[in-house]
Amino acid sequence: MTNTSEYEQVLDGSDTKVAQFETRHHTALERVQHILHNNPTFVPVIVLVISLMAFWMIAGGRFFSAFNLSLIMQQVSIIGMLAAAQSLIIITAGIDLSVAAIMILMSVIMGNLAVNIGVPAPIAILVGFVGGMAAGAMNGLLITKVKLPPFITTLGTWSIFFALNLWLSGAQSIRSQDIDENAAFLKFFGNAFDIGGARITFGVILMVVIFVVLWYMLNKTAWGRHVYAIGDDMEAAEMSGIRTERTLVSVYMLAGLVCAIAGWASIGRVGSISPQSFYEGNLQSITAVVIGGISLFGGRGSILGALFGALIVGVFQSGLRMAGVDVLWQVFAIGWLIIIAVAIDQWIRRVSA
Repeated sequence: MTNTSEYEQVLDGSDTKVAQFETRHHTALERVQHILHNNPTFVPVIVLVISLMAFWMIAGGRFFSAFNLSLIMQQVSIIGMLAAAQSLIIITAGIDLSVAAIMILMSVIMGNLAVNIGVPAPIAILVGFVGGMAAGAMNGLLITKVKLPPFITTLGTWSIFFALNLWLSGAQSIRSQDIDENAAFLKFFGNAFDIGGARITFGVILMVVIFVVLWYMLNKTAWGRHVYAIGDDMEAAEMSGIRTERTLVSVYMLAGLVCAIAGWASIGRVGSISPQSFYEGNLQSITAVVIGGISLFGGRGSILGALFGALIVGVFQSGLRMAGVDVLWQVFAIGWLIIIAVAIDQWIRRVSA
């Protein structure tokens, strides 16, 4: 009884307050940081709106004309498709320096088969699609099976594909007249129709459709969730049962297919087939992805951001050109855009650190 009484006396003298934890109030800037972390597409959308308003004040009403805005869409259509392919790779924490080379190689293959050899254009296009998937599979297998870094792998295959371009084409372009005579269907996506002063090409529609389909695949399917999981933490994805190697190969194959589709569309956009067209497409696609808010570290960002990123580059080029700015300083401005975009991405990533 004595021990029990002493125990009760000790309890009576103890602190009976409920445990409390100090709550930290976030500043307005920190709340913005959290919002942007959860919605990474907000950044390129905001930048695009600000850019449109700025160039509207600089260049006047002609910048916002339906014709000029549709022209910007046409100019970014091919790079936008390459950015869509690049986004798939970067979301997995990889990078593909060969996207433009795959695109050009497939356009050269389509042109040689349909124009020079006489293969029906639909069959030549189908062969190009299969070739694009094979090129992507080559990248994916070298990365997953041979365990080579994506940067080194695609740097090497870029040289391989570019050399094949020159060999198959003999370093010669296929003229527009020859395409018209023998395989006009290759230029299908160069056709356009007018709406209220705007001239919309089928290539622009194709670009939008590609982004919408890939967005659905990445956000509404198990495959898409696996892709993001691999980019966020590959080891954790493997431990959770995801077949990471097979998923990675499928990503590179899909990116190769998108590049092949872009190759077909590029024929209609340019009007001819040149083994050296879109030579800077690799860097331009990465630029669109980075400006679009997709993290270079993988696992974060919306593929729609790459579309907005491509549009931002197009708006800057068009606006600066209308303002009479030299091409040199246009490139200078795009360079700063890339640096600022990466800095914003690093700042947003501190939320999850």
